[in-house]
Amino acid sequence: MNILMISDVFFPRINGVSTSIETFRNSLKARGIRSTLIAPAYPQHSTSSAGDIIRIPSRFIPLDPEDRMMQRAAIHDQIAALQGQRFDLVHIHTPFVAHYAGLELAKALDLPCVATYHTFFEEYLFHYVPFVPRAWLRGAARRFSRQQCNELDAVIVPSRAMADTLAAYGVSTPVHILPTGIPEHQFHGGDGCHFRQRYDIPKSRRLLLFVGRVAHEKNIDFLIDMVGELRRSEPAAMLLITGEGPALSSLRTKVERAGLGEHIRFLGYLDRHNELHDCYRAADLFVFASRTETQGLVLLEAMALGTPVVALAEMGTVDILAPQQGCRIAPNNPVRFAEIVAQLLSDRRQLQQLGSDARDYAQQWHTEEMSRRLGALYETWVTDHRRQAAQLSVA
Repeated sequence: MNILMISDVFFPRINGVSTSIETFRNSLKARGIRSTLIAPAYPQHSTSSAGDIIRIPSRFIPLDPEDRMMQRAAIHDQIAALQGQRFDLVHIHTPFVAHYAGLELAKALDLPCVATYHTFFEEYLFHYVPFVPRAWLRGAARRFSRQQCNELDAVIVPSRAMADTLAAYGVSTPVHILPTGIPEHQFHGGDGCHFRQRYDIPKSRRLLLFVGRVAHEKNIDFLIDMVGELRRSEPAAMLLITGEGPALSSLRTKVERAGLGEHIRFLGYLDRHNELHDCYRAADLFVFASRTETQGLVLLEAMALGTPVVALAEMGTVDILAPQQGCRIAPNNPVRFAEIVAQLLSDRRQLQQLGSDARDYAQQWHTEEMSRRLGALYETWVTDHRRQAAQLSVA
């Protein structure tokens, strides 16, 4: 089988969508399913087209400078070259240029077209255009999502909460729940002692960790407030924030004004295959407060390396956060969140057991099973499309 994927984002841009695409492409390849990805070129990086990735010239996006907008005409120009590659299906991963170009490619190549709904735009958009009334943005996002989803043959979502959300929007296209899962390499490696030495963090410091895009929709403000409470009972606690994003400057300012410079450090991007593993291993707890996740893949990444989690159970994280299975679910209150963190930090035996439970639980989310399920869905959609085409030709 041969799949044509298209996305408005991919590495070197680091986020959950890029990670999901790479994870599935690698695991599908191991199952004998080929894929070609159309994605933006990033001028500041060496991202020319190579092998099974087609890089498209792209433009700067003022509201979100980390991302790029692909040139639609340049994608259209690929049609002639793509026609000879015998693709079976088009899989869209983002709802911007990629969505409309993906539909065009599917029509030109006479292929079924599906999409993965990765991002909860209803909450996401407000953080980028806060001058627009929230109610208006929410309504617009719902109409936009409903229209796009109903143009497709099928939609994939990573969690039950996201499936319920699309049903409430009025999406009539079949929706399938399929998390990304965790690849095998994520369960191994990492040297916490080496990480502490490199960043000059004493063994006496109790480390909390956040990994993700440093953006307002991640609710990192909440974690900063939580640390402000936590330092009263755990003065040795330190929160490490890894990643970059548009909220970095304002969050640094908030930390300075709150006098939390000794308790919160911003580390920027870490190499996700080596240094990030060291960071997970060094942490006593992974903390997470985002309320807009469609899945929350970083929670599983932490658990796979034996780092227990304290998090809010909101949207997609609800499916992952099973009580007592390597995590503690906290209420949406910084004081109560801090109390749960403090209780765990004060009991090393309990913390160690929770880490062991986390590693065992993460095994249930292995990407091998998820890719098997995706391959089966691909087979069904391709077969249905060919059957319908045959019926139309007879008629």
